Amino acid sequence: MQLRAICKSKIHHATVTDANVDYIGSIAIDSNLLDHVDVLPGEKVAVWNVTNGARVETYALPAPAGSGEVIVNGAAAHHFSRGDRVIIVSFVLTDEVIDPRMILVDGDNRFVEWLGDNRLPDWSVAELTAPAVEA
Repeated sequence: MQLRAICKSKIHHATVTDANVDYIGSIAIDSNLLDHVDVLPGEKVAVWNVTNGARVETYALPAPAGSGEVIVNGAAAHHFSRGDRVIIVSFVLTDEVIDPRMILVDGDNRFVEWLGDNRLPDWSVAELTAPAVEA
């Protein structure tokens, strides 16, 4: 079996509300947003800074529901500032087709809309990874 890292969750264009280098680590995200995209506390996430191009991996922690908080902590805070726009993504290792949960948020980190129909065409991952058969 071959596993692939497939995009599972995405919060698009969140706004960093704080960056705290003195905190041990992680990124705190409004728990309402985590629920929307099915990211669990402690789950590994990639955080891509649209403002300056920095890219880090860390783990998600829930911030209070409805707070709009997106706080980058620890060493990663050197690469993020309040007001930076970010994309937060999680991946899953699987051999199955995934329908990712992706959302767009506004400048206050409030849910705006679901992003696109991300379903793959009607074929299985097994068909994609099977060796070619010569006639």
